[in-house]
Amino acid sequence: MEYIHAAILLHKAKKPINEENLTQVLTAAGINADPIRMKALVASLAEVNIEEALKAPASFMAVAPASTAAVPATTAEAKPAEEKKKKEEEEKKKEEAAIEGLGALFG
Repeated sequence: MEYIHAAILLHKAKKPINEENLTQVLTAAGINADPIRMKALVASLAEVNIEEALKAPASFMAVAPASTAAVPATTAEAKPAEEKKKKEEEEKKKEEAAIEGLGALFG
C-alpha cells in the first residue's frame, strides 16, 4: 500500500510518477524501495487516469456490498447445522419413546 500512497502523493504534488520520484518518497518515509514493485506500479499506472480513479467511488462501493453479503451467507450456513442438530434430537426422542413402549410390552 505504501507504494500506492507514494504514487498518490506524487500525483497530488503534480510530480511525475516514475521510479526515481517513488524512491525518493519511500526513502523519505523510511521505507526500503523494491525496484521490481516500483517498475510494476509505474507500468500499471501509465494507462490509468489517476484523477478519474480518485473521483470514482464505485470501486470502493463494490467492496462494501460484497462484505455485507458474506454475513448472511455464514448465517445461512449456520442454519443447516442447527436444523441438523434439531433433527438428531428429535430422532433420539423417538428412539427413546420406542424403547419405552417396548418396555411396557414386556414389563
